[in-house]
Amino acid sequence: MTGRVRALAALLPAVVCALGAGAGQAQAAGYRYWSFWERDGGHWTYATEGPSTARPSDGEVQGFRFAVSEDSRDAVQPRGTASFADICGATAARQGQKRVALVLDFGTQADAPSGETPPQPRRVCARVPSDATTAEALAAAAPPLRYDSAALLCAIAGYPAKGCGEQIADGDGTAKKPADTASGKAAESGAQDGGPSVGLVAGGAVVLVLAGAAVWQARRRRHG
Repeated sequence: MTGRVRALAALLPAVVCALGAGAGQAQAAGYRYWSFWERDGGHWTYATEGPSTARPSDGEVQGFRFAVSEDSRDAVQPRGTASFADICGATAARQGQKRVALVLDFGTQADAPSGETPPQPRRVCARVPSDATTAEALAAAAPPLRYDSAALLCAIAGYPAKGCGEQIADGDGTAKKPADTASGKAAESGAQDGGPSVGLVAGGAVVLVLAGAAVWQARRRRHG
C-alpha cells in the first residue's frame, strides 16, 4: 500500500466516527405524545399497559402527561403530588361504581404543537362502573378524546387539536413519523425511520475512500 493509500485508509476511523456521531444526533429526536402514569405510594410510575386495558380499582390515582420524550426512560411525569383524598374526597362511593382520581398535565408551551397553547393542568374524579377501564374513566371526565386508526390516544379534552405521537426532529420541531405505542410509550427510533442505518452509511464511506485510492493508484501507474 502506497503512502497516499495508507493516508486515506487512516482517515476511515475519523469518517466512521463522524458519521456515527451524526446518526446519534439524529436519533436524539423525541416523540410528542400523551404518556400514561400510575401513583405508587407517593411516586409516579410509568404504566405497564395502555389505558384501554388497565382497570384501576376504587381509590387509585392515575395520570397523563403531554410532552416530548425519546422513550419511557426519559418520559416526563405529571406534575404535582395530589392524593386520592385531595381529588376524590368530596365524591361519595356508590354500589357498583368506583372512583378514579385523574391528574391531567397538558405540558408546557415548549412541548406544544405549533400554534397551540396547553390548557392548565386538571385534577378530576371520575366515577364509573366497577369494571371500567382507565380509558372509559378518562372519557367520562375529560372529553373529547381523540384516537388514531391504531387506537393510539392522541388528544385529551381536545388537546392537541391535531397530530398524534409524531417524531420531532431534534431542535426544529418538524414532525417525521408517528410513534408506535401501546401505553403511551413512544417507539425508539431505528432503521424503520426510513433513513439509512449507521452501518450502511459507514460502509458506503469505506467503499468510496478505498475506491478513490484505487483510482489514484491506477492513474499513477499509467503516468509513472
